[in-house]
Amino acid sequence: MSLSHSSATCFARHARRIRAAAFLAAVLLVCAGSVARADPIAPDGVRLARFLDRSGVEQRWPAGVHVTWETGVPDGKPETSAGKHTHCSAFVAAEAKQLGVYILRPPEHGQILLANAQYDWLEREGRARGWTELRGPDAAQAAANRGELVVATYRNRHDDKPGHIAIVRPSDKSRHAIETEGPQITQAGGSNYLSTSVARGFAGHPAAWGRGELRYFAHAVDWREVGRGR
Repeated sequence: MSLSHSSATCFARHARRIRAAAFLAAVLLVCAGSVARADPIAPDGVRLARFLDRSGVEQRWPAGVHVTWETGVPDGKPETSAGKHTHCSAFVAAEAKQLGVYILRPPEHGQILLANAQYDWLEREGRARGWTELRGPDAAQAAANRGELVVATYRNRHDDKPGHIAIVRPSDKSRHAIETEGPQITQAGGSNYLSTSVARGFAGHPAAWGRGELRYFAHAVDWREVGRGR
C-alpha cells in the first residue's frame, strides 16, 4: 500500500523536524559540555583561596635578589651563583609550612635548584609524608577546590637547570579552560602571580604544560589548626 502525496509530504516534514530536534539537542549538549564548571568550591576551598590571597606573593619573593625563604623579604645578601634567581620553591615551602604541611625546604635543602629537589622528594618520599599524586589537571583543580594543598611541579631534565613549582588555587573556571590552559595557580617565579593559569605560569618551561611533563600532588589541610594570623 503506497502513501498518498499529502501523507508522504507530512511524513517527510515530520522526519525533518526529528532530525532538526536531534541536531539541536546535540549542539546544546556540546555547548553545555564546553562551559561545564569544575567541581564547586567548598568552604575549605574558600579558606584556601583567602589564605593565598594574603600571601603577598606579588610583592614578596621577587626574582633576582636573595630573600629569606619563609617571608620572601629580600635580606640584602649577595647571590653567589650565576643565573636569574627565582623563588618558586621557597614560596611553596613557606606557604606549606604555614598550613602545617611539610615539603622539602631549607635547611634540609638550599634554595638553589630546590624545585627539582622538591619534585624528586615528592616522587620518592611524598606518600610517606601524606602527599598523594593526582591524575591530571581536572583532579588537581577539584582537590584545590576542596581545600587541599595542591602543587603543580616540573623537574628540569638538566640537573643544573631550575625546574618550577606552583600552588593550585581554587577556581570555578570551566572544564574546557582547564583542558586548554590548565588549573589556576598562585606562584612566585620569573613573574609572580596571585592568580594565573598553568599554561602562563609555566611558559618558561615549555615541556611542562605543552608536552605533559607536569605532575600534581595533593596534601590534606587541617583548617582547624591553621594559624589565624594570615
